[in-house]
Amino acid sequence: MTRQAVKMTRLRGRDQLDARLEALGITLPVDDAVPANGPLAQPYVLGGASSSERRIGNRFAVLPMEGWDATPEGRPTDLLRRRWQRFGSSGAKLVWGGEAYAVQPTGRANPNQLCSNPESERDLFELHDLLTAAHAASESGEETGTGTRDLLTGLQLTHSGRFSRPQGSPAPRIAFRHPVLDARVGVTSDAALLSDGELDDLVGDYARVAKLAARAGFGFVDVKACHGYLGHELLSARERPGPYGGDLAGRSRFLRRAIAAVRAEAPGLLVGVRLSIFDLHPYAPGDDGVGEAVTSDHRPFGGNTSGRDVDLEETVALVALLVDAGVSLLCTTAGSPYYNPHCQRPAFYPPSDGYRPPEDPLVGVARQLEATRSLKQHFPELAVVGSAYSYLQEWLPNVAQAVVRNGGADFVGLGRMMLSYPDLPTDVIAGRPLQKPLVCRTFSDCTTAPRNGLVSGCYPIDPEYKRRPEAKRLAEIKRLADSEKRST
Repeated sequence: MTRQAVKMTRLRGRDQLDARLEALGITLPVDDAVPANGPLAQPYVLGGASSSERRIGNRFAVLPMEGWDATPEGRPTDLLRRRWQRFGSSGAKLVWGGEAYAVQPTGRANPNQLCSNPESERDLFELHDLLTAAHAASESGEETGTGTRDLLTGLQLTHSGRFSRPQGSPAPRIAFRHPVLDARVGVTSDAALLSDGELDDLVGDYARVAKLAARAGFGFVDVKACHGYLGHELLSARERPGPYGGDLAGRSRFLRRAIAAVRAEAPGLLVGVRLSIFDLHPYAPGDDGVGEAVTSDHRPFGGNTSGRDVDLEETVALVALLVDAGVSLLCTTAGSPYYNPHCQRPAFYPPSDGYRPPEDPLVGVARQLEATRSLKQHFPELAVVGSAYSYLQEWLPNVAQAVVRNGGADFVGLGRMMLSYPDLPTDVIAGRPLQKPLVCRTFSDCTTAPRNGLVSGCYPIDPEYKRRPEAKRLAEIKRLADSEKRST
């Protein structure tokens, strides 16, 4: 399939895009024109007519994008502060979590991830204030600017579970034994399993950090349940005995208890969940470097019995439970960047430790957009943020507007694009054409760098990262990886 993929830069006109979609057998909603102050500029009222309603100024959301660049103690650095300021000045009125904040130091996915520490409250005040000040400053010259009154900011709370690497080496804490993924992180016995008591205690950590976030001024927290991390992995723990496994009620119990604890400890705080709404089997490079599914009897959450396609029956049931638990916002994503990145983050160029996509990345975009649309139709009162837009590149505004206009999602979530082109929301809302030199081309350097111990950022486009010493090291790492692939 990869040899048949077509770069987005070659699809210059609507006729070419439509022909490509037809050839792939998929559909995408696409508007021909994206005017200034169109559907993407319209506000969204969260909470309807209730006394707790919250106005969000437009339909762009910044997705969590950590940079592997906090201090070893889990505190902000200048690079991290810069990223939060750029998110604040982007023009997006919903900032979904800033980045993943580990509620325990041992639950970090890397040694330089933001995490709970003795100075957490001070750090969260600083980051929130930096972001909101940047947002207010960016609007100061706009006659229609509303400052931060219609800005909603969140903090994403996480425990990395199977993918914990708090000191750099794998230190997995798992929800259940997985026949394929255990080997990838070095699990050889049940010693890595989190006990029921440990999960009980962890619920309190989520509530504790949420209370600090509320004090710092954040409007909501995201109880993360995506990308193979603990909250997501538990949703597939079908064989786990006890209260946190088995049927959907058991597999979702940790997530629901964490939400209840957050609401009890910080009653004025909204709660969101970023959810991998479907998952597929893990993938690995085949003999030709193209990803192939590594099958097992394990059925992933949101996947069908074959593990190769989507089945949203359990996802719909879970979201209904989340709504009953008091969740106000849902951010959709899929799979995991560790074991099936083409499903989670469609890209033409894989990271150095990845595989060539087994399908045209447009297929992955369409899959996520359609699954998100289906959930939005099931839950019309739930605020839904969609993902997987960055791969669309110049077509992003046209598809995003059509999705929002047709009710396929309420917000357009941007991740990688925010690293290369943080002002995209401002430009689109103003009706300006995209600045093509800043458009993310999915080179995957922002993933290859941290997989090799470097800070994450947009090395091909962002001048700050182009001139960093890590840029030369990254180029050499990619050169060696390409050489090894050619030799095999």
